[in-house]
Parts: sequence; C-alpha cells; structure tokens
Amino acid sequence: MQKDTKKKVRPPQKQRKPGLEKKMVPKPESEPASKSLKLEGKIAIISGGDSGIGKATALLFASEGANIVIPYLSETADAKETKKEIERLGRECLIIKGDLGKENHCRKVVDKTIDTFGQIDILVNNAANHWEATSLEEITTDQLMTTFHSNFFSLFWLTKYALKHLKKGSCIINTTSVTAYRGSDHLLDYAATKGAVLSFTRSLSANLAEKGIRVNAVAPGPIWTPLIASTFSKKQVSEFGSDVPMKRAGQPNEVATCFLFLASEDASYITGQVLHPNGGEIVNG
Repeated sequence: MQKDTKKKVRPPQKQRKPGLEKKMVPKPESEPASKSLKLEGKIAIISGGDSGIGKATALLFASEGANIVIPYLSETADAKETKKEIERLGRECLIIKGDLGKENHCRKVVDKTIDTFGQIDILVNNAANHWEATSLEEITTDQLMTTFHSNFFSLFWLTKYALKHLKKGSCIINTTSVTAYRGSDHLLDYAATKGAVLSFTRSLSANLAEKGIRVNAVAPGPIWTPLIASTFSKKQVSEFGSDVPMKRAGQPNEVATCFLFLASEDASYITGQVLHPNGGEIVNG
C-alpha cells in the first residue's frame, strides 16, 4: 500500500456547495491584517535611498514606523537632507557612504546596521546606474563590469551578507525595470542587469520560501529621478515618459507605495512576484 506523503495542513472536511464559513475548521481569517503603522519597529536597509525612488520609499517606510539605513554612493548633500526628513518624522536614519559595487563595502553596510540597530527586517535593493549607448560596440568591458557591479553584484552581496540576520517574516524587495521585460535599444547593459535581478528574485524566492522570508520585486517604467536628468539629452529629458499610455513620467512617491505593500503584512502571501508601476505598459510578466 502506497504511503500518503502529502502534508495535511488542516483537518479533513467536506461540505455541500456553496458551503458555510462557520463550519470550516479553522475558520478563514477575514479581519484586516494591516495596522496603522505597518512597519512599526522594523529596520530597513534601502540602497540608493538618498534620492529618487529610494528616497520616496525611505520616507514612506519611516512614516509607517521603520528606522532606515541608507547606503549611497557619493551624493552626500542629498543623503543628509533625506536623513533630516526621516528624523523629522520621528525615526532614526543611518547614512553610509561608499561603493556597493565592492563586496567588502556591502559587508560593512550590513555590519554597521547590526552594530547600530541590532536587526534587519527589510532589505530594499534599489541602487542602480546606467549609461546610454547607441550600439553594442560602444559598450566597453569596463562599462559593462561597472554596470553589473552597480546594479546586480551589489544586490547579490548585500543580500548574501544580510541573509543570516533575516528571520521568518523578513522580506527582500529588489528594483528591476520595465526594460527587463521588453529590453532597451539604448540601455543594453542596464537592461541585461535588470533581467538578472528579475531571475535572481524569482530564484531566491523559491530558495527562501520555507524559511518564511519573502522575496519580491518592483519594475518601474519611466520615473522622474536625478538619474534621468543626469543621463539623457535636454530633448530626451523634456519628452521623458510621454511614450507610455498615461503620457507622462511617474513620480517616485507613486512607486514607493509598491515597496510599502510588499514590505508589509498586506503582502504576507506574496513572494516571487513583481509589481509594475509603469504608466500602463503591458509587459505580461
């Protein structure tokens, strides 16, 4: 006789259609799971949180009760201003300057977070950079490696060193991009890194599911951030975002809400998924 290896997660039961909730064992949980401060007592690392999507996410997380750690590259003025804004919300903020494209610095960020706060509950891998190129031949090996170190290796290393401090109920949220789904003819290496982020998110979510650590991603479309103003021509900047169905670029605070949802208990049954704040572009992903 073949042994039943399926794990029973509730008592066997059967009802006539359409069924009565009061007879179910256990009863389905229907009460709202969220609370007024969705991230109260949480510690969140948000890479690139000095400006743009990262800053908007840091401020929103702080308004929901989290203390924030912001690793940033070199924009000290922006980082200090963001820190002040978080502190005005009554939360603590640790800013850490340095290149996340270097493995040892990623380790230091995690160590400083633990030394300061004693825990990590949320890791948002958001820092990234890109450079335009009209052809593959324009992309040097140095640029390719810099893009991958900035956008993917930093994510890999931060996650690797943070992982031992994460526990059941913790979460990881990665910033991928609409370009991971439909490509980009002028950001070839950037799109490749964002494809790597997408695959890594899905793979890690499966790897950590039994530990109760959720891993998800956000794939923004055209969002108005300093990276846009510092990358493209004046004409491109003036038209940025006009080609999506909503005919405009999004604002960072329109993306931050995606991160909050995925970080909170509202998303307790969601892992390995991607949210798409992109102005209406359908990417089927």
